[in-house]
Amino acid sequence: MAYRKLGVDNKHRKSMLSNITKDVIMNGSVETTETRAKEARKFIDKMITYGKDGGLVARRKALAFLRNDTVAVKKVFDELAPKYANRNGGYTRILKLDERRGDDALIVKLELVD
Repeated sequence: MAYRKLGVDNKHRKSMLSNITKDVIMNGSVETTETRAKEARKFIDKMITYGKDGGLVARRKALAFLRNDTVAVKKVFDELAPKYANRNGGYTRILKLDERRGDDALIVKLELVD
């Protein structure tokens, strides 16, 4: 599977993507760079798919990725999974905002679709 390295080592990348995923789950949206948003989108979709599955194994996989954040996992399984029950993927959207001043990186808003 091809993935973006995002200019950081493996542990930092996994932690960063987990944090972005948690922020989107808890707040509904997050502002970040375009490449980070495109990479995090995969994991957000995977967490909601786990929630739609609803089994114990899926809950444990979600807990493992979200670093034992039981509040976020509970929200995925109890609120987001029923909300997207009739939808087959595509739970997020990326809206382009502006370019960051220091390095001209494109800043986007990654949010859950209503």
